[in-house]
Amino acid sequence: MQRITLTGRVNLGHLFWLRSLAIIGQLVTIAFVQIFVGVNLPLPAMLLVIGLEVVFNGLTWLRVSRQKPESSLELFGQLWVDLGALSALLFLSGGTTNPFVSLYLPSLAIAAAVLPWHLMAWLAAFAVACYAVLGFESVPLNLDNPANLFDYYRAGMWVNFMVSVGLIAWFVARMSRALRQRDTALGDAQQRLLRDERAVALGVQAATVAHEIGTPLSTIAMLTEELRDAARTDAGLEPYIADLDILDQQMALCKSALARLRSRASTQGSRQRVDEWLGSFADQWRLRHPHVKFERLGEPPVDVSIDDTVAVSQILTILLDNAARASRDHVTLAAKPAAHDSIEFEVCDAGPGVPASLRSVLGAAPVDSTQGGHGVGLYLAFSAAARLGGSIELTDVSEIKPRGTRAVLRLPLAREQTGAGRHGAASSNTEKQA
Repeated sequence: MQRITLTGRVNLGHLFWLRSLAIIGQLVTIAFVQIFVGVNLPLPAMLLVIGLEVVFNGLTWLRVSRQKPESSLELFGQLWVDLGALSALLFLSGGTTNPFVSLYLPSLAIAAAVLPWHLMAWLAAFAVACYAVLGFESVPLNLDNPANLFDYYRAGMWVNFMVSVGLIAWFVARMSRALRQRDTALGDAQQRLLRDERAVALGVQAATVAHEIGTPLSTIAMLTEELRDAARTDAGLEPYIADLDILDQQMALCKSALARLRSRASTQGSRQRVDEWLGSFADQWRLRHPHVKFERLGEPPVDVSIDDTVAVSQILTILLDNAARASRDHVTLAAKPAAHDSIEFEVCDAGPGVPASLRSVLGAAPVDSTQGGHGVGLYLAFSAAARLGGSIELTDVSEIKPRGTRAVLRLPLAREQTGAGRHGAASSNTEKQA
């Protein structure tokens, strides 16, 4: 919305500078014709009109500095003052016989660009009325050499034409650029709205599935407990106790995910220090993929916090799950500080990589997955990162031999008010698990 309201303020700022140029042009023109052309003008009255213009332009500058968008009626008043000042100067310098009388047209062109049609119609009617009055009543030009009147008139018309072309071209070009910027802002807003609507629809579906999956989980838990009781008395089931333990762990993960979903629906997220949260998150993710070789590289930065660790956990879970599907032998996670008070989470794998044709699509819409997923994980991750004010970037791990994918999640952070560990520390020790 900020870029959209900026268009109105640009209009008023343009009017201020155009009026400033007009005042300078009026003073230069009066001095030139008075000194070199030999035209005797009513200088006190004309300088009084220009002085009032200067005062009004000073008030306009104060209005521009207030940083508030103006109404169409205010723009109408600004242009009405300009036409009134022009009419007064023309009245004191020959009326319709003045070659600069056609300067009404640039003002009306500007009005057509910034005003609604009904205000533009009133302004055009005012200009026509002023022109009609000037045709019947004005102060005639008093020249020292009236024989050169036609030459002076032709030179004035040429200058007037150049000034009119310059004003119209400059202002209309700037207005067109402002309108294009507004259209671009509206297009971006519509794309964000569409992306948010898709994310909300997927969230509703996820909540529905979470509600429906509760009963099957309860049934599986009950059967697992019965099998565990049977294994205590039946020697044939004893080799499956380890598998039952794994099954219990997986069910605990499912229940934990459902609990986080309920917590996410009732709270606004939780702020937590990265060095305290990342270790527990990595341990929980290991339980999801016990057969994946996972490394957490380095140490996370200390004394920095993230406002919503629940959402960040969901994003990193999606990125790590995709990496695990692509390569079970090599999945790494690293956290390090980045520029502009942000933090980067880097997830790398040794899989086949992301095809170049899909990189421009990922994050904009769900895509078909070739690794056993449903094609919506990355879309949700990109949407969640954008909602947190961050971004996700997918690149090849190696530029020399493209293989594997590096997913970088960049997020703004909030630093603790402590002096130690301001930028964090990187360590060469790695935490490994086969």
